[in-house]
Amino acid sequence: IHTELVRGRKVKVSVLPKGFGCENKAKIAMFNPTAKLSEIKDFIVDVVRGAGSDACPPYIVGVGIGGTQDYAALLAKKALLCPISRRAMVWQPIAKAIAKQSKLEADLLNRINKLNIGPMGLGGKNTCLAVNIQSYPTHIAGLPVAVNISCHALRSATKII
Repeated sequence: IHTELVRGRKVKVSVLPKGFGCENKAKIAMFNPTAKLSEIKDFIVDVVRGAGSDACPPYIVGVGIGGTQDYAALLAKKALLCPISRRAMVWQPIAKAIAKQSKLEADLLNRINKLNIGPMGLGGKNTCLAVNIQSYPTHIAGLPVAVNISCHALRSATKII
């Protein structure tokens, strides 16, 4: 159970039950802040390549960038809760950042689908249904990146009370 304090008088509850096949394929890397974007992209694609068919593709890939090691992992899992159809990250206040992040997600989706793992690992172009990224400020000396994978049967629910 993860909690987050927010303003207001409402509570948002989200559940994300996952099998451990895909949970076992999650990975975290601690990059130097001088890391090139290409290195980070390669890491994300390599995590999915390493998962192969073990986590029931086609996948939804959640990526957390920033914060601390444990917070990046939480961001990656929270990214799995984003709707597959969304293309803009409305919680980012700067339009330029939204466009850049959406382009990065689309590029990663394209690269992952070229892995040809396909549904249930039988090959094909639909290895991944969506890549969702959440980011957070981090210390100048590090750049944690976490990848969390969900199988095609992403089960989640959210209720505001």
